[in-house]
Amino acid sequence: MKTRRSGSEAGGGVIAVARAFAILDAFKASENSLTLGELARRTGLHKTTVLRIARTIASTSYMVQLRDGSWRLGAGAGWLGARYQTTYDQTASIEPILRELSTTTGESAAFYVREGDARVCVLRVDGPQTIRHHVRVGEQLPLDRGAIGRVLLAFSGEPGKLYDTIRAAGCHITMGERDPQVSSVACPVFGINKRLLGCVAITGPISRLTRNAAKKHVAAVRKAAGRLTFELGGHAAGVTIR
Repeated sequence: MKTRRSGSEAGGGVIAVARAFAILDAFKASENSLTLGELARRTGLHKTTVLRIARTIASTSYMVQLRDGSWRLGAGAGWLGARYQTTYDQTASIEPILRELSTTTGESAAFYVREGDARVCVLRVDGPQTIRHHVRVGEQLPLDRGAIGRVLLAFSGEPGKLYDTIRAAGCHITMGERDPQVSSVACPVFGINKRLLGCVAITGPISRLTRNAAKKHVAAVRKAAGRLTFELGGHAAGVTIR
């Protein structure tokens, strides 16, 4: 006969899953591998706990232990990311437009979507500048801070004077709202029947992407949003392009 697990046992299972994701999330886009000690430091877990969980993750190919004892993400993690991107199978249409936007503005360009109460970077093209703002593809960020989140909220029907203003303008600029060193310019992207699909944006250090510079780049971001709207099945008229 099966016995019912206690609340502590069930909670332990949930904690183990959360810890596993914390270990996977410790890797940054520019890093090939991390030592056990660094994984422990970034996650706040004991080395023995990290080692036990990492070995379990490795058994499913989501992590790999190297000969020197350090760890890197495995093929399973890459395949999971690829499967996520297939939900937005228009990547081939989005990337060239982001690349052109980045070249035109000199800043990093990205396409974001709303996932519940967060925004997720689906595709990104780094700007040509040495100093630039970095966000990982798949990273979740808050909706209520930054131009990108504000635009996604506004065109999802969020009430309020600020969101009325954003809807009327069809674009939004923020300076250091989410990150004190980062400014952003964002516009919505629509699909069939003017359904909100996501948001196109440029981001950069506030020292370079000043308010005046951001205002000058609004036209380029609007143009990219209109082109993406057209490519993704909507009508360019669905975006206010002034």
